[in-house]
Amino acid sequence: MHGSISARPASSMGLSMSAVARPPLIVHVIHHLGVGGLENGLVNLINHMPVERYRHAIVCLKGYSDFRRRILREDVEIFALNKREGHDLAVYRNLFRLLRRLRPDIVHTRNLGTMEAQVVAAAAGVRVRIHGEHGRDMFDLHGKNRKYNLLRRVIRPLIHHFIPVSRDLEGWLVETVGAVPQRVDQVYNGVDSVRFHPRDGARMDGVIREFFPDDAFVVGSVGRMADVKNYPGLVRAFLQVLEQEPMARERLRLLIVGEGVTRAACLGMLREAGAESLAWLPGERADIPELMRAMDLFVLPSLGEGISNTILEAMSTGLPVVATRVGGNGELVREGHTGMLVPPADPQALAQAILAYYRAPDQAVRHGKAARRLVEAGFSMEAMTRGYLQVYDKALGIRSS
Repeated sequence: MHGSISARPASSMGLSMSAVARPPLIVHVIHHLGVGGLENGLVNLINHMPVERYRHAIVCLKGYSDFRRRILREDVEIFALNKREGHDLAVYRNLFRLLRRLRPDIVHTRNLGTMEAQVVAAAAGVRVRIHGEHGRDMFDLHGKNRKYNLLRRVIRPLIHHFIPVSRDLEGWLVETVGAVPQRVDQVYNGVDSVRFHPRDGARMDGVIREFFPDDAFVVGSVGRMADVKNYPGLVRAFLQVLEQEPMARERLRLLIVGEGVTRAACLGMLREAGAESLAWLPGERADIPELMRAMDLFVLPSLGEGISNTILEAMSTGLPVVATRVGGNGELVREGHTGMLVPPADPQALAQAILAYYRAPDQAVRHGKAARRLVEAGFSMEAMTRGYLQVYDKALGIRSS
């Protein structure tokens, strides 16, 4: 019902909060809790943060999906404000009431879509207010929209600390939004290097074996099939490789895992080109680590990025990465060492990079091993968690141990 708030614990086992000396409470405000990089990062943070340091609640302006079951802690309550499309003032009234009831120590919003919640949090008397920037969407790819930047600058004085996930976003917050550098703490996303590990032996059994021969070279990608991710560009590049190297039809295969508005267009392009049997687009899946281990090359053709969780997961899986030179991609992919960077919206350049790895599989293996080493050295889950803890502690005046 419009205007209502629905809530449930992340775990079906219910809440188990200690009534004695409870740690500070962080309320994370997001648009929707479902499959996505931002959401994945939030879940990873909650799962890896020591339970004795902070409690967490998640407020979704829209709602949540079964993705919430990835939260392992039993004391995390999730609220859905059921926001209607367009301007829905009732959602802010409900948020105000909820914050007054929860009395959080910190409110942490993420991206432009939740930034107005900072105003509500200030009105509700929340002590510390933090805002994260994880990347921009099609409506403001480069962060230059005057209307949105005016909104950011108006709300900026209410925010105590900013947490961008890339140096690219850090520079933009300071130079364009006007954030004080001392209030900006850049923290990279972390990756679960145990869950995402290199392939050991043959590809996974079952449905993968039906689509890909044992000697296949699998070009893969994982993500929301939204316009900003530009998966039609990857399909065009794949088809160009087949045109340039007709014999590649024997071994070259395409795997795109995810759901979204461009999936139907991608399937149509493959069907029209007579290449439908060479590709598998299974939609949303829960077995992402296993599917990544079925790949030989990871490609991210997006038009804009913050810091891509899927690039990190691919690197942790021991895959070379071809990505577009946008956002924080260049901070992850070491050109000529762990992968290649190509211009955005350039299927021909993407095709040439794919073809280079297809023709030199030994180089793909070397770059994949280097990518794994880079993740282990600099993008661990522990480093990410430590970075957020330092910001939260600093904001509350807690001396970090």
